[in-house]
Amino acid sequence: MRNVAALDSTARRLPSQRDPLPVPFRPGEGTFRPDIEGLRAVAVLLVVAAHAGVAGLAGGYVGVDVFFVISGFLITSLLLREAERTGRISVARFYCRRAVRLLPAAAVVLVSTLVAARFLLPAVRLAEYCKDALSAATYVANLRFAAIGTDYLSADRPPSPFQHFWSLAVEEQFYLAWPLLILAAAYLWQRRRPLAAVLGVLVVASFVLSVTETARSAPWAYFGPHTRAWELGAGALLALGIKRIKKPVPAYGWAGLAAIVAAALWFDDATAYPGWRALLPVAGAVAVIAAGGNRLLEIRPMQTVGRLSYGWYLWHWPVLLILPIGNGGLKALLALGLAAASYRWVESPLRRHRWRRARGGLALGAALSGTVAAVAVGLVLLPHAVPTGARLADLRVALATAERPEQELTAAIEASRTMGPLPGNLAPPLARAARDRPRVWTDGCHADVPATTPPEGCVYGDPAGARTVVLYGDSHAAQWFPALQQLAVQRRWRLVEMTKSSCSAADLPLWHDTLKREYTECTAYHRSALARIARLRPALVVVGSSFNYRPAHPSADPRAQWRAAWDSTFAQLRAGGSRVVAISDTPYMGGSVPECLAAPANAGHAGNCTRSLRSAVRGPEQREVFLSYAGVIDPTAWFCTDVCPAVIGNLLVYRDSNHMTTTYALALTRVLGARLSTK
Repeated sequence: MRNVAALDSTARRLPSQRDPLPVPFRPGEGTFRPDIEGLRAVAVLLVVAAHAGVAGLAGGYVGVDVFFVISGFLITSLLLREAERTGRISVARFYCRRAVRLLPAAAVVLVSTLVAARFLLPAVRLAEYCKDALSAATYVANLRFAAIGTDYLSADRPPSPFQHFWSLAVEEQFYLAWPLLILAAAYLWQRRRPLAAVLGVLVVASFVLSVTETARSAPWAYFGPHTRAWELGAGALLALGIKRIKKPVPAYGWAGLAAIVAAALWFDDATAYPGWRALLPVAGAVAVIAAGGNRLLEIRPMQTVGRLSYGWYLWHWPVLLILPIGNGGLKALLALGLAAASYRWVESPLRRHRWRRARGGLALGAALSGTVAAVAVGLVLLPHAVPTGARLADLRVALATAERPEQELTAAIEASRTMGPLPGNLAPPLARAARDRPRVWTDGCHADVPATTPPEGCVYGDPAGARTVVLYGDSHAAQWFPALQQLAVQRRWRLVEMTKSSCSAADLPLWHDTLKREYTECTAYHRSALARIARLRPALVVVGSSFNYRPAHPSADPRAQWRAAWDSTFAQLRAGGSRVVAISDTPYMGGSVPECLAAPANAGHAGNCTRSLRSAVRGPEQREVFLSYAGVIDPTAWFCTDVCPAVIGNLLVYRDSNHMTTTYALALTRVLGARLSTK
C-alpha cells in the first residue's frame, strides 16, 4: 500500500506538447459507449449459456475472450483520457478505482459461496475450496488452477465453485502491469508510437505462446496470463489507435458479432483452446468496438444485461454448481436476480462514494480481502466431520485369515450394498482418501503426462532378488502396486514399476481429452518402456490398463484395432521369454466416491453411492477384446456382485471415481497372490 501511495505522490506531468496521448473517443462522444455495454451482455450471455448446458452453445466460453478485449480497451482508454485531461496518471487512484469497482461484489460472492459450500457441498473438499477462495480474493486463482491442472468441466470430479475467478485474476494481473508500462512509455519516449510498438511485440509474443502452450499444456494455456495477455493487449492497441478511425463502418460491428456467435457455435469442450482459434472471438470483439456503434447492442434489454454482467458472471457459476434444485436455466435466472441485488445494494452505493484519497479505496479492498480470508480460515477450523455409525469387523483381518478369501469378500460386498451410516472405523477416513494412493506417486516413479521415458531407479520388493517382476501400464496398473509390493517382499521378487498417467499399455496412439490432441508423450513412453523391459528380461510382467480410452485415429472396426494393439504389446513383452499376466480394468463409479459419501444428502445412507455393475463397466469393446486373451485376471468380482458398493465392510474402496485406495489394494493382496500363482 505504501509503495502504491508513493507512486501517486510522485506522479509527474506527462508531456502533451508533442504527439499527445489520444482521447480514444470520437469528438462529441462521452465516455460511455452503449454498444460496449451491449457487447458485455453478449459476452456474459454466451458464458452463462455454455455453463448452463444450452444446446449448441458449448463454445460460449469465448465470451471470456470478449470480456478481455473490452477490459483492455476500456482500461487503456481510461488511462489515456486521464493523461490527456490532467497531464498525469495516478497509479494509486487507478488501483483504488479497480478495488472499489471489483472487490465489493466479489467479496460478497466469495463469502456467500464459502458458506453455501460448507452446508451444501461435500465436507471433504472444504479445505480445498477455502484455498480456492483465498486465491480468488488475491487474484491468483488462474495460477492455482493452472498449477493443479484442473479441467473446467470435469465429468468425474466437480470443479471448484470458485473456478470462474480465473478470468478476473488474469485481468487484475494485466491491470497491475499495464499502467506502469504506460508511465514508462510516456517518460522514456514522450510519445505514444513506441508504446504501441512495445505493446504490439508483447501481443505477438503472447499469441505465439498461446498457440504453443495449447499444444503442450492445456491447463496453462487456458488459465495462464502469458497466453491470455494478447487478448487484453488487442483491446489496448485498439484504444491507442482508435483516433485514426476517421469514419467508422457499422458493417464491421455486425461482422464482429457474427464472428463471436460463430465461435460459440463452432467450438465445444473438445476444442483445443485458446491457441489460434481465439483469434475469431477476439477479432470479432475488436471489430464491434471499432465500428463505434450497433443498434442491436444499444437496445434497453442488452443495456440492462450488460450493466449486470459483472455480477451475473460472479454469481452464475456457484449457483449452477451448488444449488441442488432446478435446472440450468432456472439457476441462471436466479443468479441474474442475485446480480441485480448486488448491483443495487453493493456495487452502486460504493461506486457513487467519493473516494477523495486513494488510500481509502485501497484500504477498503484490503479489508474485503481480509474478510474473505477470515471466513475461509474460520470455516476450515470449524468441525465438519461426516456422521458415522457402529464399528465393523475389519475386512483386512477377515481376508487375511479366511480359508476362502474370495468367498469372504463376495459376502462382504453383498452385505454392503445397502449400507446405512459409514462404519465408525472406516479405513481410510474420508478426509484422507485422496492421499491414500500408492507410494510410486510420491516417489516420482509414476510418470505424469509430460514424461516420455520411465523414471530410473524405481525398484521395490527385494532389490537383490533373483526373480524380476515388472508392473507395466497406466494408473489402473499402478493402483495394484501396494498388493504387488507386499507380494514382492513376501516372495523375494525384484519389483520394477513402470506406469504412466492416462497411457494404456496397448500399442496404439491415443487421444488425450485434457490435452485435446494425440497423446504423443504416451507413444514415446510406450516405446521406451518396452525397450527397457526387453533389457531387463523379467520373469513376469504384470500388465494393467483402464478401458476408458479413445484411439487418436479411430477405426471402423474398433475391436480389430484394439486386438492388433494388444497383440503387438503382448508379443513384444513375451519376446524375451517373460510370462505376461494381464489384469482387467476395475469399475468406474461415475463421480468421486469420497465426495458422494460426504455429501450432506447422503449422510447416514452410504448405500446411496452404490452403483450398478452395468453402469460401472467402461469400454465394453476394449474389455471384450482384453478378456479374450488366455490368463487374464478379471478383478470385477472383488468389487461388485450385480452392484458395486462404495464401501465394502469397513474399507473405503475408491479414493476418487475409479482408483482403489491403497488400503483396499493391500486388503486384496492375498486374492491377487493366489491368482498370480495359478497363472
